[in-house]
Amino acid sequence: MNDGTSRAHNDAGNGAGARETSGAIVPSGADAAAREFERHRSVLFTLVYELLGSAADADDVVQETWLRRQRVTGPVEHERALLCRIATRVALNAMRAQARRREDYVGPWLPEPIAVSPDVLDDVVLAESVSQATLAVLETLSPEERAAFVLTEVFGSTAAEAGEALERSEASVRQLAHRARDRLREGRPHRRAGATPEVWHAFTSAIRAGDLAATTALLTGDSVLVSDGGGKVSSARRPVLGAENIARFLLGLATQHPDISIDLVPVNGEHALLVREDGAVSLVLFLETGDGGIRTVRIMRNPEKLGRLEKPVAIAR
Repeated sequence: MNDGTSRAHNDAGNGAGARETSGAIVPSGADAAAREFERHRSVLFTLVYELLGSAADADDVVQETWLRRQRVTGPVEHERALLCRIATRVALNAMRAQARRREDYVGPWLPEPIAVSPDVLDDVVLAESVSQATLAVLETLSPEERAAFVLTEVFGSTAAEAGEALERSEASVRQLAHRARDRLREGRPHRRAGATPEVWHAFTSAIRAGDLAATTALLTGDSVLVSDGGGKVSSARRPVLGAENIARFLLGLATQHPDISIDLVPVNGEHALLVREDGAVSLVLFLETGDGGIRTVRIMRNPEKLGRLEKPVAIAR
């Protein structure tokens, strides 16, 4: 990811005229850069989303990336590399600010879910990297470890290229990425652990029937349920542990909301249960399976994090 900026210089005082391009005010004469930025927008969004776990924050970082790109003048050999480097540095600052905000968050924090097009599921690496299970493990890493892993393992950057973005040596980046890979293996022993259609059918059938025994039987003995309501709606403030406790929680939730519609849709590179009340999305539920059954249930109920589920978000790597 050599950004080719050895011949590019910052020119914050460029006084060229301006006009509107793709919703942003772009200096005249920057048509080529604007086109390149739009061409790479989905890549930048995906990179930053994987670093932050927030689509809203990713949008802000991508926009800031464009503003900073406008200040770069002179020839650029590798436009994508330059944009990814800028986006990574802005995202690292956003991650630190995000951590401070999380201190006041009510209850468990889960990544903001995003609807994706079905073809994303065909790209195993991309689908795995944006899955809720992977994003949850990435949350346990330091900002630098997370960035090193995403850049090298998902976006194919070399250690030298990632080092330019992180302002670290190649050896340091390799060490960061190695630690991240170890943490991912510990946290996700089974790749592509999303539930199969058969598991989803059994799960929804048991819940609809109000069958405690059948629901409990689908879960592993050490299963956990995490629910994010953000203090905006009723939600479990702590993780629910154990198969029977989780089954009772889920059946209670279904009883409280009997008039709903449910759909199995591609969310975060896997299938998830999308629940609507009165036509509006009220929650999305993810299942992660392991040996013996469902090991993790993740429920997003925070209305501020449900806005990207009606229309697929363009992601790429």
